[in-house]
Amino acid sequence: MDDFDQLAGKFEENRTQLRSVAYRMLGSVSEAEDAVQEAWLRLSRSDVSEIQNLAGWLTTVVSRVCLDQLRSRKSRREDPLDVFVPDPILSPLDPAEEAAQADAVGLAMMVVLDKLSPAERLAFVLHDMFGLSFDEVAEIVGKTPAAARQLASRARRRVQGAPVADNDVNRQREVVDAFIAASRSGDFEALLSILDPDVVLRADAGTTQANGPAVTKLVRGALAVVEQALTFTRLAPNTRPALVNGYPGMITVVGDTLVGVMGVAVHNGRITEINILADLSRLKSLPIPV
Repeated sequence: MDDFDQLAGKFEENRTQLRSVAYRMLGSVSEAEDAVQEAWLRLSRSDVSEIQNLAGWLTTVVSRVCLDQLRSRKSRREDPLDVFVPDPILSPLDPAEEAAQADAVGLAMMVVLDKLSPAERLAFVLHDMFGLSFDEVAEIVGKTPAAARQLASRARRRVQGAPVADNDVNRQREVVDAFIAASRSGDFEALLSILDPDVVLRADAGTTQANGPAVTKLVRGALAVVEQALTFTRLAPNTRPALVNGYPGMITVVGDTLVGVMGVAVHNGRITEINILADLSRLKSLPIPV
């Protein structure tokens, strides 16, 4: 095995961690993969003998690439969407997958992260989620450690409003199954009993659709959300449970095409937030869990 193969092997050992950092930073599966690939390209062109901590070096590179992408994204969003749902991570309903839920970041949390400034998001993700020191964060973001601490503190205050999910995965799945059953049967009262009175529904169909203008909406309150849920019944036969960002949720598949993903936050046995991605241009790049 030559030096290049050894380097590639060491990089692969860090790929999963790098992808996790990039996804939490960007909320996009494809952009996260691009950031990780960019890190590999930079590594392959670098003098490896000068790198003492490869994992730390790669994390720094990926973080800086993501920070540049976030800043570029903010600058070109002159008219930001009222509703944006990040790319979901989909996996089958498998006990082995559920074992990793402790490390999962729900879609509701990803929505909140997208509202942070690029520097706040980097500081929060790297320090609070991945345990980097403020000295390390400061070097990446180009600020003092005290300023990096302030960035993370501001982000933490904003993130505190994110829905907190129950720890019981089986109970969460029961609530999601009940939601699907009530939607299919058009049971208004059953849906109301499943939803928190202050439930929020966020639907993102993208900026353009082939069949007409895209529909993005934000709906608050159980009564309004029930009305929206009942409009989904025409797709109900094609809706099935799946893990969405490590938590029980739903996907809608027509033929062999993924046309909708619904992430659900369940707290105290009731649904507190629903995030729907129906942007076909983004969904086509996501694998359909078996």
